[in-house]
Amino acid sequence: MVFRYRTLQHPMYQLRDEMDRLLGGFFGQPINGAPAGECRCQPTVNVWEQDDALIVEAEIPGVKSDQVDVSVIGDELSLKVQRPDVAQEGVTYHRHERPVGSFTRVLRLPVEVDADRVQAELAHGVLTISLPKAESAKPRKIEVSSAS
Repeated sequence: MVFRYRTLQHPMYQLRDEMDRLLGGFFGQPINGAPAGECRCQPTVNVWEQDDALIVEAEIPGVKSDQVDVSVIGDELSLKVQRPDVAQEGVTYHRHERPVGSFTRVLRLPVEVDADRVQAELAHGVLTISLPKAESAKPRKIEVSSAS
């Protein structure tokens, strides 16, 4: 059975990934230049805005909370993940496709957030980050007066 998924990646990223797949290890490392021991993978993320916060969900299965570093630097959210290699010695793998190693993903935040109140929770392989908006970024109703 073939599973299809919809991607929202830019077509150039899709082209790069396809070139990596086609060329395999021909040049010794992927086109994107990820050094040995680092994933060339990026977790899939959803980002949405609520009235008072931004919410980010990232898929990072097989990772424990102490292997994740979340930080806000200016207008960027940084995710650093160390995914351990769970390969067992003495086992013959016919496929070993789950990426291992470390990766960093940086997301530009569309609004100013209150970095002191950011919360992150990892459950069932999904990292959920709640980034409360700074007071200056929250919508405000402006009263309009009439000229008499």
